[in-house]
Amino acid sequence: MDAVRLDKWLWAARFFKTRGVATEAIKGGKVSLNGQKPKPSKTVKVGDVLEVTQAHRKVSITVLALSDRRGNAETAEQLYRLDEEQLNQRKPSPEMALAGYREKGKGRPTKRERRQLERYF
Repeated sequence: MDAVRLDKWLWAARFFKTRGVATEAIKGGKVSLNGQKPKPSKTVKVGDVLEVTQAHRKVSITVLALSDRRGNAETAEQLYRLDEEQLNQRKPSPEMALAGYREKGKGRPTKRERRQLERYF
């Protein structure tokens, strides 16, 4: 195997849960192949550089191996080398805090916190 479709490779490398989601990401401009915006049917070869933007991170990878079958996570990690990774973890702005934004994992508001929230509205 010397070339695989881009959407199929991204799915096999476990960057996206389904091929449909991978195709939408490519069409939406969230994936670049060697600095260009490809189509989902573009073929990927060993040595290509991909930049993938997801909701929680942006990664730059180099393709090391090709596969059109989705395997376990250990197999998927052997398909690429992670060159750079940027995590998108932003703290809420003060405006969001006033609107009742709660940090993930903090749980339900207490009775006191609910009363404080109701005063703002």
